[in-house]
Amino acid sequence: MGRGAQSLARVAVIVRAGAAPLWWPGLLAAAIGALVPGLTGRRIGLLSGAALFLITAAVVALVRSRRYAELAGGATRAGRSDFLQDRAVTVRNWRRGHRWWLLGAFLVAVASAFLLPGAGGMVLAGAGAGLWIKAVRIGQREHRDDALYWVRTDWAERGRPAGKQVEGYRSTGPMAGDAAPGGARRRR
Repeated sequence: MGRGAQSLARVAVIVRAGAAPLWWPGLLAAAIGALVPGLTGRRIGLLSGAALFLITAAVVALVRSRRYAELAGGATRAGRSDFLQDRAVTVRNWRRGHRWWLLGAFLVAVASAFLLPGAGGMVLAGAGAGLWIKAVRIGQREHRDDALYWVRTDWAERGRPAGKQVEGYRSTGPMAGDAAPGGARRRR
């Protein structure tokens, strides 16, 4: 990279990168948990799991939403020398950095089935759904503002595009990069 150039990753892609690795293992853990009678019984476990799914999805979707809005509102234009990271690279980096956390969460969700059948898996799936909802909301803002929001990769190293170390976002036009608003794959 040239002088003053920085590597940028899409905010919506970073948020969306965790949705599928939480959703599918969460559903698998809930299905495994439904097979185990557990201490409370299947009915209580699955009903409480459904309630926990809704609560977790709402909390994950709403947490730090004000911080995202502040950073997007103060976004500066990306420079010509800035390097825009591909969607696949961003997703791969996020998943590699969190693979042990994801494995541990899956094992805890399966183990919790012996106490409350299916509830741990539903919490995990709810976190995935909440991240997907948050990415969709970011995509709606990008569509409304007719801009895509990017964050420096060194600021978002731990997969937190709105963490304390993030000082601001950069913006580009809606056709930059290889991901659609919201972080999904761009259809050709």
